[in-house]
Amino acid sequence: MLSTATTMGVGAVAGCALPGRASHQGPKTPFAVPGTYVPIVGTDQMFPVRRIYCIGRNYAAHAREMGSDPTREPPFFFQKPTDAIQNVAPGTVADHPYPPLTKNYHYEVELVAALNKGGRNVPVEKALELVHSYALGLDMTRRDLQRAMGDEKKPWEIGKSFDKSAPIGPLHLVAQPDRFRG
Repeated sequence: MLSTATTMGVGAVAGCALPGRASHQGPKTPFAVPGTYVPIVGTDQMFPVRRIYCIGRNYAAHAREMGSDPTREPPFFFQKPTDAIQNVAPGTVADHPYPPLTKNYHYEVELVAALNKGGRNVPVEKALELVHSYALGLDMTRRDLQRAMGDEKKPWEIGKSFDKSAPIGPLHLVAQPDRFRG
């Protein structure tokens, strides 16, 4: 999709229905906010994205590269806004603009899991039951901005959560969740 050095990680997009929202009519607003959708391979359906959860410090080599000790510091979660998604059709190269404010732009290759429902304290053996589909994605980072904010002990969303910072291919359905169980 893009060419530069890579690392590998895992992220998830969640498209769970909102609790208590049966009506298709929403509140009256001063402007329209379009929904965010990702195409599903082999169907005419689009997956509705409500949240993007990302996992940081889950790849040991990259954690060391970033100055962390993966044996002492556990992975953590952060989020990207849904408008960070940039759909990339199979067999194409994304028209991905270089973002403003940075001179150190990186990407990490991600396995994206699209969740069909949420849960709390889900046992490991039940986790795959929440996965609707999966895709290949990228986590784009304005590394210099991320590090500068981290050095100041401030949130580093400016380095991770900007427009088109989450290019993603189409979703592939998980047809037989049992095939993942041992």
